[in-house]
Amino acid sequence: MEGETLKQVGKAIFEMERSGEMQAPALVFGIPKLVEQMRKDRTFWQLRNVASLKGIIKHAMLMPDGHEGYGFPIGGVAAFDAHEGIVSPGGVGYDINCGVRLLTTPLTEKEVKPKIREICDVLFENVPSGVGSKSQKLRVSDSELGEVSTRGIEWAVEKGYGRKQDIERTEEYGKIPGADYSCVSDLARKRGKAQIGTLGAGNHFLEIQVVDKIMLPEVAKKFGLFEGQVVVMIHCGSRGFGHQICDDYLRIVMRKAQELNLPMPDRELVYAPLNTREAQQYLGAMRCAVNYAFVNRHVIMHWTRESFDSVFGKGTGEKMDLVYDVAHNIAKFEKHKIDGKMREVIVHRKGATRAFPAGREELPPIYREVGQPVIIPGSMGTASYVLVGKEKGLELCFGTTCHGSGRTMSRHEAIRLHEGKNVAKGLWDTKGIYVRATDMKVVAEEAPDAYKNVDDVVASVAEAGISDIVAKLRPLGVVKG
Repeated sequence: MEGETLKQVGKAIFEMERSGEMQAPALVFGIPKLVEQMRKDRTFWQLRNVASLKGIIKHAMLMPDGHEGYGFPIGGVAAFDAHEGIVSPGGVGYDINCGVRLLTTPLTEKEVKPKIREICDVLFENVPSGVGSKSQKLRVSDSELGEVSTRGIEWAVEKGYGRKQDIERTEEYGKIPGADYSCVSDLARKRGKAQIGTLGAGNHFLEIQVVDKIMLPEVAKKFGLFEGQVVVMIHCGSRGFGHQICDDYLRIVMRKAQELNLPMPDRELVYAPLNTREAQQYLGAMRCAVNYAFVNRHVIMHWTRESFDSVFGKGTGEKMDLVYDVAHNIAKFEKHKIDGKMREVIVHRKGATRAFPAGREELPPIYREVGQPVIIPGSMGTASYVLVGKEKGLELCFGTTCHGSGRTMSRHEAIRLHEGKNVAKGLWDTKGIYVRATDMKVVAEEAPDAYKNVDDVVASVAEAGISDIVAKLRPLGVVKG
């Protein structure tokens, strides 16, 4: 899509004007050099296709970490009417409710740095990781998996994982309504039973970080952050459970779309009207995966607290508070002001994070006055960020921001160019960052230069005015599959 014409309409905001089959224009967020990087693959073609979906409201959107994905580009955002609109499994993706949670500690870099290898090794032992990884410590029956899928982290807290205060610090309070376990296939259930509390592989990680710089002191204080403080970031999703649900419903929704003879610019962008049984079944199953992912990160957090207890002394885990847990692959019903009136829409966010400003009723009381914490992981060995939602984000993009740094290089290309052991050694020798991984091939895949510069990504959303930078985090140790 080298020839795609974009017009700058604001600071770090570009518009793809409506043309051809497009039902609406599209907005691209990003400083110019990031937007130019998106021309390398089919990102803009996919964005144009999203803007061509029937009933899209206002405009299709692409965040600055955007790149080619399945159907929707990664970083893609689109909203449709809650009653007459559509839902697209590709607009959520295979890793349903892949998301991030951030955990504070009472420790400083000075206390943790001498034991960084030890704590990473203990976390590696306590939290299963790697392709197809399964938990030996937590297995559930079919009926228990049904509870996980419908009750979310309420189930986990009842079982002794985490604490009640964690519930309000999770998007949707850790339980999205409308989950229907009867819509989940036997194969998905089989895959889900043994993977609660596992990281998986790819770009998923458990990372020990230090708060390097505070940009908004009052907001950071409300989030429980201070400079020099050690924090833990957890990034993973719904594992094989969510992947299978997506796979199942891509086929089911495709059959329905063909039956209805729906126009489809790309088979990967298959969709179904919300008033069809297939769309409702997909939503019921997708929400099961959403709740599963919340529980997955919650159990990992519990084992992280236990790991810190074993390395830094009993009682450390009790002082480790959850800042927030937020999804970045999800479709949700929300109310937004459109043309001066409040209207219910279904917002697809794929590789994009909800970032609501102060005052939204969905936010827990502790954050309602300042806005929602937004957790943005960088690539391995680079900075991560904590942002906060802004009012302009509601006006422009349904209260949405970026989700990470975004790939610029395929996994195959990264493996061709890098040896995992050399990447890990380089991070230790040059930055003092310890990497513990199941497979060094994954380390090669996730080499820092395989991603965009996360500093540029967050600068883009700040310049565009859709979220503010609260704090910059620097990695000390990384646990990966």
